[in-house]
Amino acid sequence: MPVVSAGGAGATRSVVKGGAAGLVGAAVAAGSQFLIVVAVTRGFDARTAGCFFTATTVCLMAAGVLRLDCGNGLIYFIAGAHTATPAQEPTPAGRATLRVSTSATPAMPAAPRGYLRAALLPVVILSFAVAALVVAYADALATALTHTATSLPHSATSLTPATTSLTPAVTGPPPTVAGLTPATTSPSPVTTGPAHVVLGTTAAPSPGADPAVVLLGAALRGLGLALPVIVLADILVSATRGFGVMRPTALLSGVLQPGAQLLLVGAVVLAGASGVGEGTRTPGSASGTGWLLAAAWAAPALPVLALSAFWLRRRMPTGPYVPRAARAFWRYTGPRAVGGAAQAVFQRLDVVVVAVLAGPAQAALYTAATRFKVVGQLVNQGFAQAAQPRLVRAMAEGDLPLARRLYQMTTMWLVLLTWPVWLGYAVLAPWLLRAFGDGYPDGAAVAVVLAATMMLATACGMADVMLIAAGHTAASTANILSAIAVTVALDVALVPSHGALGAALGWSGGMFAKNLMPLVKIARLYGLRPFGAHSLPSLRLWRAEEAT
Repeated sequence: MPVVSAGGAGATRSVVKGGAAGLVGAAVAAGSQFLIVVAVTRGFDARTAGCFFTATTVCLMAAGVLRLDCGNGLIYFIAGAHTATPAQEPTPAGRATLRVSTSATPAMPAAPRGYLRAALLPVVILSFAVAALVVAYADALATALTHTATSLPHSATSLTPATTSLTPAVTGPPPTVAGLTPATTSPSPVTTGPAHVVLGTTAAPSPGADPAVVLLGAALRGLGLALPVIVLADILVSATRGFGVMRPTALLSGVLQPGAQLLLVGAVVLAGASGVGEGTRTPGSASGTGWLLAAAWAAPALPVLALSAFWLRRRMPTGPYVPRAARAFWRYTGPRAVGGAAQAVFQRLDVVVVAVLAGPAQAALYTAATRFKVVGQLVNQGFAQAAQPRLVRAMAEGDLPLARRLYQMTTMWLVLLTWPVWLGYAVLAPWLLRAFGDGYPDGAAVAVVLAATMMLATACGMADVMLIAAGHTAASTANILSAIAVTVALDVALVPSHGALGAALGWSGGMFAKNLMPLVKIARLYGLRPFGAHSLPSLRLWRAEEAT
């Protein structure tokens, strides 16, 4: 049995406690997101649901790019302040110039407040600029996202693209609010000319406009207005983890935001089912529905932003500004900003590609069939958020035994917690997907691809997190860009003929590349492997003798 130092055991137990808090938040978030998809797919037809999912996906991709990875940068500098001497600025882990003082006081120096200002200024400027562009050109973007699929041929597959078979079942009397007329294999393109756009407003939609395009444009415009709030809320919540605590993240991002989204989006769906308004039958009513759905989904980011800012204000001491804070922060975060943007695009690109190449209905099918992948992503995120600050410290101090222990421990728990979910989902997918309505069980083949891919990815553990903690941000960025290239190449080849299944295969190829490349690199450079001497002992962490 491996011998563990008191410090190593304490860090391990801290990660387990933080991981447990992260898992609670992940469970609530995953459940809420699943129920949001159920509500939207059953409350609207597949094409309308696909437009909404496409809009939120574009918003999340834009937010991921605009964050510039400042959240992880702040985690690094705030966590590093606990190990660096007061006169020393934290530098990327693994560099030869890093000197750590084990006797440094754990009190937070004044410098992190300067790092926070350095991080937020460019993010605020870019977020408002992009928000203005999205609001101004929302209709043109909506047309681009939905028009391509109408001109592409589709082969006859079990996942028939955008047919009436995807229309969710409706029982009882016909509702007063109907979804869009189910798209045929040749949906009518938008009949209106270029939109006459004024910043923040658009001309009333033409009676001949495609209601799906109108809804998507309205949703994009509403989400564009909320984009700066969504971006800043995520960064500030991430910054709280630099203090080594998971509670703000679990409560704000794990419970408050997704829970409020579920309640508000559910209220919009129920209001439509109760006959309030005209749903999406006409372009005018589609615009109103798009605005309401976007507002319901985005509004919870505002209290999250306010509460996280209040928490940080109480924790960060006042003090003099560090002149070199911005340069030090962006010297570390700048290269990773590209990687963070690539990661955000990689996680959600598949939904947009399906919408563009196969249509909104197939995007709805793909979103429903892959909704369970959020379970694995959030579980992995919960452990990563808890372990990342301690991995940064371990790698900064050259403590490879502790880093190895944390890596193998988190990998073992990820496999233990997620593999039963993936196996069950692969077997039960035809029945589970019925929750989304008629036609969605056709995504069972997508579910099998998803399950097999996520099992392999989970077995690799947090390889990319380990690579970043070791200071190899450029290598991490190159890996993710390679994974995106693989995904796009496979999607372009497979989606036009196989729809959602083709997108799943493309995403699977990208995931293989994304996980195997960092795994090989950390094994070669540091001898770090996802399984080893600490794997089985990590399952008995509650036994006192494991800390001796």
